[in-house]
Amino acid sequence: MFKKKQKQEKEELQKQPNSDYTNPNQYTFLRKKTIKELISPSGIDASNIDHLEIISSVKRYARSFFVSALPRMCTFPELFRDMYMFGDINTSIYINPIAESRSQSELNRTINEIETERIVAADRGNINRESDLAQKRIEAEQLRDEIASGFNKLYEASIVSTLFAYSLEDLDRFTKLLATEMSKSLVGIKSAWAMQEDAFKSNLPLMDDRIRKIHTFDRRSMGTIFPFTTSEVGHPSGIPLGFNKQTGVPILFDNFHSSLSNYNMVIFAKSGAGKSVTMKTLISRSAVLMGIQSLALDAEGEYSIVAESLGGINVVLSPNSKTVINLFDIESEIVKDEITGKDRVVLNVENKVEDVTQALLTMARGSTRSSEVNELTKQIIAESVAEEYAAAKITSDPMSLYERKRDSATGDMLGRGKKLMPTIGSWYKRIQRKAQENTNVDYQFHYSYLLKVMKQYIREYDGQMAYFDGQSTFDLLDGTLFINLDISQLEERFARPLAQQILLSWIWEKYVKKNSEDRKKAAKKRVLVDEAWMLLPYPEAVDFLNTMARRARKRNVSLAIISQRFQDFYEKPEVQAVLTSSDTKLFLAQDKSEINYLKEVFKLSEGEAGFLVTCFKGEGLLKVGSETAILQIQPTNKEFEFVETNLNKLVQKQKQIEQ
Repeated sequence: MFKKKQKQEKEELQKQPNSDYTNPNQYTFLRKKTIKELISPSGIDASNIDHLEIISSVKRYARSFFVSALPRMCTFPELFRDMYMFGDINTSIYINPIAESRSQSELNRTINEIETERIVAADRGNINRESDLAQKRIEAEQLRDEIASGFNKLYEASIVSTLFAYSLEDLDRFTKLLATEMSKSLVGIKSAWAMQEDAFKSNLPLMDDRIRKIHTFDRRSMGTIFPFTTSEVGHPSGIPLGFNKQTGVPILFDNFHSSLSNYNMVIFAKSGAGKSVTMKTLISRSAVLMGIQSLALDAEGEYSIVAESLGGINVVLSPNSKTVINLFDIESEIVKDEITGKDRVVLNVENKVEDVTQALLTMARGSTRSSEVNELTKQIIAESVAEEYAAAKITSDPMSLYERKRDSATGDMLGRGKKLMPTIGSWYKRIQRKAQENTNVDYQFHYSYLLKVMKQYIREYDGQMAYFDGQSTFDLLDGTLFINLDISQLEERFARPLAQQILLSWIWEKYVKKNSEDRKKAAKKRVLVDEAWMLLPYPEAVDFLNTMARRARKRNVSLAIISQRFQDFYEKPEVQAVLTSSDTKLFLAQDKSEINYLKEVFKLSEGEAGFLVTCFKGEGLLKVGSETAILQIQPTNKEFEFVETNLNKLVQKQKQIEQ
């Protein structure tokens, strides 16, 4: 076929008037070519002795090396790490096991040679060399015996690397730098001088070692050349969270371990990947084994059975329930005095005014997030909230929370009792009075707007969301292993996110702040926010979530965020503090549309990203600090009785019970 084509080209050239067929340089394709020239890749010039030139759209230079010297001792996986990670470089390692019969005979010969040298050194009075040779003989005999008993094995290995650069000057500079870096670990490398072509081919994925610069390794030293390591995530103590799928080792996880920079955690997964099952397993095991108290802000009504199983409290907030949450509730807290260094009790009314103002702003904006609410609206709300606390004579003095009770049976040992707190209802009446007294035209519209939109939250007007108006009907009991605040019966588009924000503020006052009253006895507490993506459209809610994530650790509290829509977090830079303030991250199975966002934010490798798209339910990637492991979570049969969320399986179990 080639000869036929060559003949056709020759005839066509002879027909051209200006062709010089006798000039072999003009038509090089017509002269005879060697087999090597025919099959070699185009654009590679191997005429140089110490490097190759790769000619394509951009000329590149390549220089190949082989390992010439190895240290007597090394640390896994540091032996060739600098070579593997050195810029634009490729490395190939050829490993061939040595037969036991051959290794035994060679070791026996080596032992005899060492012993001969040792005797000569002893005769010459060279004590140091005699000692070194005696040690080498002991090591050689030990290795021979290990191989004979099957505990060890010898291997031949050839290590070849090719370094690339875009200029010869850079190639020379990189060569010196690589040699310097490798010498730090006592590894010697040499350029494959006059063998660049063979060394380059040896470094191609053809399984053809053409230079065979061999070194002998045993089984233990052979393991040091591999660049792969497996992270062992976990702590010396904690709860068994699952198994490391790569090693089969159980992972013990302590949410409050001292090695963590903070106690917060985030869980992201697509629907049905096992988020709720994982969190229920974590809550139940940590409650029973470690006494950790948890409070769940339950957006889907999935945690009530956990509360029943752990002997906890289940509180349902709905338009028909008699449960009332007062967002004006305020509690004192203990802080360390900057001057004396001693703990003192304070009442931060200013922060509470800001928290209540943010919640009322969200209420005023409503589900449409009206643009009518601006800084003037916020000023009116903030001034009225501050006046409410002032009217109740609540100041920065912690004692201002109490009043003397005429009936000593309802007070404490000093005859004091907690004052009634301001409410949305009392705040609304104050707005009504201020609107009537207002003479400023700029404020008139905002008073009118607030009176219209806030009426739906007032019990006196039978508002459909009046469950935040009035004195709180219950208190959070310290020592309860699990408290579930169920808001699943509220309207999903606005009422549920609003309840999440208000309850977070209330939880901070009633649950988190109380945990710092006695630092020595502070319990380990966890606050779980399920389906946190619902909060993200509301800037005031996001701001409070960020603040809580940053401040939780000082109160010995872990904030756990669970969501299935990571893209919403990615698109809101203002919520990034929640992610950066979480030392523990768990990613279960992800949707393909979400994986690129996770990969970018958390710097996942291609392999990790691919695993998260293809993994099964209950499998995921656990990141604790800088360590990562592939986790398999498997609740016990007993735990499945209250952690199962699949409705079909729950119905099937119920039928089995009835039968």
